[in-house]
Amino acid sequence: MTTISDTLVRSEARAAPKTAARDVALDRARTFITLLVLANHAVVAYTQFGRFYPNHYLWSSAPIVDNERWGGFNALTLFNDAFFMCLMFLLSGLFVWPSLKRKGVGHFLRDRALRLGLPYLALILILMPIAYYASYRLSGAKLGFVDFWLSNFRQGIWFDGPGWFIWFLLYLDLLAIPLLYVAPGLIDAINRLSLRSFQRPMLFASALAAAAILAYVPMLFQVGAVRWFNWGPLQVQFSRVVLYGVFFLAGIGIGAADLDRGLLARHGALAQRWMVWVIAAGLSFGALAFLVNFRRMRLSNLAGAPPVWWQGSYGVVYAIASVTICLAVLALFLRFGQSEKSIFDPMREDAYGMYVLHYIAILWLQYALLDISFSHSMQLSAILKALIVFLLTVGLSWAATAGLRKIPGAKRVL
Repeated sequence: MTTISDTLVRSEARAAPKTAARDVALDRARTFITLLVLANHAVVAYTQFGRFYPNHYLWSSAPIVDNERWGGFNALTLFNDAFFMCLMFLLSGLFVWPSLKRKGVGHFLRDRALRLGLPYLALILILMPIAYYASYRLSGAKLGFVDFWLSNFRQGIWFDGPGWFIWFLLYLDLLAIPLLYVAPGLIDAINRLSLRSFQRPMLFASALAAAAILAYVPMLFQVGAVRWFNWGPLQVQFSRVVLYGVFFLAGIGIGAADLDRGLLARHGALAQRWMVWVIAAGLSFGALAFLVNFRRMRLSNLAGAPPVWWQGSYGVVYAIASVTICLAVLALFLRFGQSEKSIFDPMREDAYGMYVLHYIAILWLQYALLDISFSHSMQLSAILKALIVFLLTVGLSWAATAGLRKIPGAKRVL
């Protein structure tokens, strides 16, 4: 039987055959998630749990925290946090194998260096210092931007912001290459499970949920939910490093072959029974929200880590919610995102650049609106501020990306 590894080796020796066309619904889902990231960053300044610490501004719940808040943003950020980065890793994994087959290892590495490595360097060296200078100004310190920039590098302070996703995705891409050679049977097994899930998506969902629980719960007990891994400029939420790898690996396996005859087939059971997955996502998110609110209301005064029963329950429910919400979103796009035109199409080519560039607009717009009130109602004013920040950020980051992509060679990067 021909394995994925065999095909990869042969593809480096001759021109790769044409691959199947990308599913437009999945591209639209990717654009939607990018916009959801922008929305999440736009509203986090206005959540009720926001805290800003002038003496240690990098420890704050968000770089900018406004006095005007709305509880609805608590629910939105919790919902987003439950799934959207897992889904981004899964979608990113879908085309790793076809890309390797088409380009070969050498070209694949060059492409990843340009597409991920260069934007990440631009983020940590230029873009994120500019963005975080808005947060620094709230601390009351008086350094000018150049001195602020130099001081942070002398002290070994790096600002990743949303750039953590880019370096970690590059890391997973690099790990995928030896994996495809050393353990092709694992990728083949995931792909066969995807094909079997054409009619029974619960097969894949159950396997992914079990893997997610095993990946997340031990890490949760080991390092806690909020601790970040920091090694120089490399930062990532520590408890989720294995979880993100699981979703990325699931994406590689699904996309390894016959994408349109497996779990994510346009006419498969996942798309046709989208309502079932929406209900499952709602129930799992409801359970997650209950656990989070229970801790805030009943366990907030306890010293140290939460009780073992709560931490274990939270870890299991979080992993299940990540899987069910991801599959519900994919089901909705597979079922309803196949039309000839979509509101997501105009920005599809610019979505990645918008992700790279948006944080400067987000933080400085939030900073500019701090002393402005749009209503006597704190909640309404917070909603209006968040809406203004989101819409202007979409417009500014989109325009900047479109302009940069006109530079010769820039499309290979953005």
